[in-house]
Amino acid sequence: MNLYSEHYVSPKTERFVNKIWCLDNSIGESLIENKLVLPNGCFNLAIVSGNAIEVHTSKNKYTMNEGFYFCSQMTNKVLVNIQPKTKVTIIQLHSWTLSFFPKYDLNNFSDAIIKIDDAELPFQNKIEVGLNSDISPLLNTINSYFEDLNVLNTTKTIVEKICELIKLHHEEITVSEIGKTLNSSQRSLQIKFKIATGLTIKNYIQILKFRKSVDQMVHSDLEKLKLTDVALYNKYFDQSHFIKKFKDVTKTTPKMFNSDSYFLSKKR
Repeated sequence: MNLYSEHYVSPKTERFVNKIWCLDNSIGESLIENKLVLPNGCFNLAIVSGNAIEVHTSKNKYTMNEGFYFCSQMTNKVLVNIQPKTKVTIIQLHSWTLSFFPKYDLNNFSDAIIKIDDAELPFQNKIEVGLNSDISPLLNTINSYFEDLNVLNTTKTIVEKICELIKLHHEEITVSEIGKTLNSSQRSLQIKFKIATGLTIKNYIQILKFRKSVDQMVHSDLEKLKLTDVALYNKYFDQSHFIKKFKDVTKTTPKMFNSDSYFLSKKR
């Protein structure tokens, strides 16, 4: 059994969904404790099957029994404990995806989780939450819904455009520069972005830079890769600045970081 696995959606669906990932302790006989998840600039729709998962964010502790949960943007590491006979399937939504659903105001919603009723989900097909449910029907449901959404929304939202600019400039762009490019005021951009994501544009950029640095550390030989190189490559002022920002999120230093304690994205 693989405790952590990733499953990928269709190319058109990738406009809205980054991937689907699973935490699977469905045949386990013991509690999986103190595993960690890092912020990544995405939302998560979590489907809990079986017993329960306990999640500690920087603001609260949540016991998630069987059902559906919406997880906001996270700004710090999250600790999870997975009970035996439990599986969690997580649909990872891009930061701009909720901007296509303007009725949701996420302005003050971060580092938080809420339980939702399956009737609130927009998908036509019912999503199974059984412990032994297969991933294929879920992938088909997700692909079908978001491929249709892609056809219906040929115009990008302002939040999607902001995120595209940030990615295009490798997280090295100011709100002022974004405003000039999009011919919009900084205040208007900030308000729309915060409503759609729960983050400021600056917070979002910082999270992306942090995750890039972690991925670089994990997928490289840190004994050979100097922290100064990581810091400069990811446009931190210097090594001290990088270490400070790293500690803000993980509560440890890069040298003491143990990737085995974390659920981290696989290299694609």
